[in-house]
Amino acid sequence: MAYEVGALDATLSAAAGEDAALFAELRQAFVESLARQVDLLGRARCDGNWQITAMRIKGLAASFHADALMELAEEALISAPGDPIPVRKIKSFLDEYAA
Repeated sequence: MAYEVGALDATLSAAAGEDAALFAELRQAFVESLARQVDLLGRARCDGNWQITAMRIKGLAASFHADALMELAEEALISAPGDPIPVRKIKSFLDEYAA
C-alpha cells in the first residue's frame, strides 16, 4: 500500500528552509517519534493505552500535515485494542517514509 509522503516532506522543507541538516534532523525526529508510538500501539491491549497512543499518532500526523497518517490513526481509534490491522498499516507508512 503506497502512501502519499510528499506533503510530509514539503512540511519539513518549509520548516527547515534551505538547511539540509535541519531537514534531515526533523525527518529523523519524526521517524523516531512515530516508531516509538507504533511500538506502543502494537503492545497496547487496554482501551486507555490504545486510545492515548492512537491520539498521539494522530497529533504527530497533524503537526506535520501528514493526512494519510492522520487517516490511519483515525482508523486505529475506531478499532479494538490489539487489532493488528491498523498497527500494520501505520508501520507500513513508517517503513515507506523511513526508506
